[in-house]
Amino acid sequence: MTQPAVYVVSDSTGETAELVTRAALSQFGQTPKFIHRFHHVDSTEMLDEIVDLVAVNHGIIVHTIVLEDVRQALNEKAKAFGVPIIDLFGPLLEQLEATYKIKPLAEPGKVRSMDEAYFAKVAAIEFAVENDDGRNPRGILQADYVLIGISRTSKTPLSQYLALKGLKIANVPIVPEATIPEELFEIDPNKIIGLKISKQKLSHIRKERLMSIGMADAGLYASDARIDKELAFFKILTDKLDCFVLDVTNKAIEETANEILTHIGKIFDEKFE
Repeated sequence: MTQPAVYVVSDSTGETAELVTRAALSQFGQTPKFIHRFHHVDSTEMLDEIVDLVAVNHGIIVHTIVLEDVRQALNEKAKAFGVPIIDLFGPLLEQLEATYKIKPLAEPGKVRSMDEAYFAKVAAIEFAVENDDGRNPRGILQADYVLIGISRTSKTPLSQYLALKGLKIANVPIVPEATIPEELFEIDPNKIIGLKISKQKLSHIRKERLMSIGMADAGLYASDARIDKELAFFKILTDKLDCFVLDVTNKAIEETANEILTHIGKIFDEKFE
């Protein structure tokens, strides 16, 4: 069987059109080596040459043009030249517009940009897991932002929540007896966010935690003396780092995360004023 010439036309990369075409052709036992791709076709001036080439080679056109004027012009020119054409997006866009009662954005490359955002989010989540609880000090240098705080200040869930926003977050527990990673002093202080909490709230949280694991009598972790020591050490460290400190007392994860995002936005704006 002679393979027909198939020409994929797109106002973006053409990857979607080619993928669908390959999937369809697989049902006929056809190999994909004959597919020719015209990408970033975003003006009607480019269409005559394309349609003429396809006609001369007795091919067919498969396209995913989302720009309405270009899509209509391509469909009309192909019909005038007698070239078979498959409009993958047109009928679907029209039906979705009628169903949802809104106009399509008509922005080429939206799928690709959405894919990139998705994979960036996945990478950020993986980064947060790999750099949780100070397990990878070198990750501090690669992070977009670093959360520091004593135990039970919601560092891990905050890291995961911010990762869903595409931010690479490392978090570091602050313990008086532990060595503070040198990397914290090597990065821009604006990248460090300290999480503080009231003594009363922290005492309550820690006591509840001990009870949940059957260690209600193991009081050092939740003792006033221990908490005072940790809070004082945290204050000295954050003053030395000269970093932003946010009070997380009685705040939901979402509320704290939004305050962090607002702070990040302000820092970004100040850099470009």
